[in-house]
Amino acid sequence: MSEAPDLELIKACLDRMKADATLTTLLGPGDRIFDRVPQTKDGKPKVPSPYISVGPTTSIPDDYDCQDGEEITVQFDAWSWGHGEAYGSAEVRKIAAAMKRSLHGAEITLAENALVTLQHELTRILRDPDGFTNHAAVQFTALVEIH
Repeated sequence: MSEAPDLELIKACLDRMKADATLTTLLGPGDRIFDRVPQTKDGKPKVPSPYISVGPTTSIPDDYDCQDGEEITVQFDAWSWGHGEAYGSAEVRKIAAAMKRSLHGAEITLAENALVTLQHELTRILRDPDGFTNHAAVQFTALVEIH
């Protein structure tokens, strides 16, 4: 059975970001790019700031000329808190910009399907309700041919 196109796309994007030297430098030592962030029993992140996680994803059919396709919107979230650049929004803004440079227009090969385009759509910078966590929501839209 084929892998879901959105899952295949997310895995490829995560791999690309993990291989991006600028992002890994901004995030610090260790693997800090997650599909799901490890958490403590009380639901707090078990990893240090900053890090990236997968956010909401939507998929809608985009079939044409006898070719099955999907338009997939995926959000990657950057999280930052602490002192220095992490206290304000500078750190999370730099990470969001690096995510955009890494993925916007990227030619990523998928194992089962074909990525047609991957475009940056939106970046939102937010302060979370806890008052000290900075959050960047970076959305991309991809067109994928389903094989």
